[in-house]
Amino acid sequence: MKNDIKHQARSGWRRFVMMAMLVHAVPTALVLPSLAAHGAEAAKPASKPNVLIILADDMGYGDPGCYNPHSKIATPNIDRLAREGIRFTDAHAPGPLCHASRYGLMTGRYPLRTDVSKWAKRPLIEAGQVTIASLLKSQGYRAAMVGKWHLGFQQNGYDKVLAGGPVDRGFNSFFGFRASTDIPPYFYLRGDLALTPPTSEIAEHHTEGLARIQGEFWLGGGIAPGLELKDVLPRLTDEAIAVIRDHAKSSAAKPLMLYFAPTGPHTPWLPSPEFQGRSKAGMYGDFATMVDAMIGRVLQALKDTKLADNTLVIFTSDNGPVWYPEDVKRTGHDSVGGLRGMKNSLWEGGHRMPFISRWPGKVKPGSTSAQLICFTDLMATLAEVTQARLPSEADHDSISFLPILLGTQPENKPVRESLIIGKSIRSGPWKWIEGREPEFFMRPGSPIVPALNEPPGQLYNLNEDPGETNNLAAGKGEIVIRLQSELARILAATSPRP
Repeated sequence: MKNDIKHQARSGWRRFVMMAMLVHAVPTALVLPSLAAHGAEAAKPASKPNVLIILADDMGYGDPGCYNPHSKIATPNIDRLAREGIRFTDAHAPGPLCHASRYGLMTGRYPLRTDVSKWAKRPLIEAGQVTIASLLKSQGYRAAMVGKWHLGFQQNGYDKVLAGGPVDRGFNSFFGFRASTDIPPYFYLRGDLALTPPTSEIAEHHTEGLARIQGEFWLGGGIAPGLELKDVLPRLTDEAIAVIRDHAKSSAAKPLMLYFAPTGPHTPWLPSPEFQGRSKAGMYGDFATMVDAMIGRVLQALKDTKLADNTLVIFTSDNGPVWYPEDVKRTGHDSVGGLRGMKNSLWEGGHRMPFISRWPGKVKPGSTSAQLICFTDLMATLAEVTQARLPSEADHDSISFLPILLGTQPENKPVRESLIIGKSIRSGPWKWIEGREPEFFMRPGSPIVPALNEPPGQLYNLNEDPGETNNLAAGKGEIVIRLQSELARILAATSPRP
C-alpha cells in the first residue's frame, strides 16, 4: 500500500508538469477538437455506454468452443458472450504478432505505418497521437488499462519514470506488465513507475518434450523480488475487478472504458492447480481454460456492480497461437480451427481471430457476421458510438462496424473493401501474399524466393478455400496484378488510406 501511494504521488506530479508543458508546446489545432468535444458531451455522460475491451494473448481462432465444436478446451464464459452477443467469423488482427497487433488496436493505424521493432527501447505510439483511450477520454470517459502493454516505454532505468506508456497515451490509470511474461525484465507497473524494480534474477526455463517456446517457457533476466510468474494472470484479474468496483462506487454517472489485456494463454503456460487437467489439450488447454475463468470473473464484476446492461463488451485475441501440427496430432486439438499457419504467419491462422461483441439492447443475442473487420476498426467504431470526432482519414486505417453491431448493415454489403496485413492484401474473397510463407513461427523467417517454375506469391479464394491449400496464382494473372498493384501502392504511401 505504501509503495502504491508513493507511486501515485510521483506519477501525479510528473503528469502535472508534463501537462503544463504540453499546454505551451502542443499546437492549438491539435488540442481544441478534443477539448471542444469534451465540453460538448460532459453534461450527458450517462447516455454513453461503458466499454470493456478484453484482449487475450495468443488465443487461437479454434480455441473457444463457440468457434470450434471440436475444441478440447472448455471456454464457458467466452461461449456465453457469443450467445449473448454477436460472433464475427472474419475478424482480423492488423498483425500476426503481439506488438504489431496492439499498435493497430490502440491507434486505428496499420502497424506498417511505424517501425514496430523499436518497442523494446522506446514507445511505438508517438506523443500526441490519438488512441482509443484518448479519444474516449475526450468524451468524458474514465479510461483505465490493466494487463500487458507491449508498446514500449522510454527507458532510462527501471527505477525511474517509464514515459510513453498507457498513462501518457490516453489512459487515466494503468496496472500491468511491460510485455509478455516470457520477456524479461519482469515487474508490475502502476502508472508509469515500477511497483518494485526488477533487481533480482531469474534463470531461463523450458519444458521438456515441447518446442522451445512452448510450455513453462520464459527467458532469463531481471525480476522484481518476490514476483512469481504463476501469479500474474490472477493478479491482473483482481486489478481489473477493482477498477470496475471502484468505478461503480465513485463515478457511476461517468462512463468507464476498461482495456483488460490478460497475459494468457501466451507462454509461460502456468495454470493454477485448480485448472490443471481441466482440458484435453495439455498445459496450453488448461491455461486457456484458466484465462476463460478470469474473463468470467471480470464479466461477473460488471454484473454485480449493475454496469453490465450499459456496457459494450468486446472480446478478441491479439494473434494466433504457438501450436504446431505435431501438437494437433498429440492432443487432437486444432487451435486454429482448420485454418493454416499460426502466430507470426500471414496465413489465416496467424491473424484471423475470435471476435465477439455484447451490448444489451443494441446487439442481437446469438447473432453472427461474416463481414471482414480488423482491430484498427475499433477507433472509428468507438468514435461513432460516442459521437466523437475522429482524426482526419490521413491519420487512421479505421472503418466503423457499428452498423453491423446494430444489425443495420446487410451482410452482402461489406463495410471494409480491403485489408492489409504485412505483405499481404485481402480484397473480397481474394487474398494475395507476396513470396512464400515460412512454415512456422521461429523457423527461417524471411520469405522464401520461389523457384523458376513457381508463382511469385500465393493467391487464395477464401470463400472456397479458407484453409489456403490451393494456390491459384498461376491461373489468375489479372487478379494477381490488381492485388499486387494495390498492395505496392499502400506499402509505398507515407500516410494511411492514400
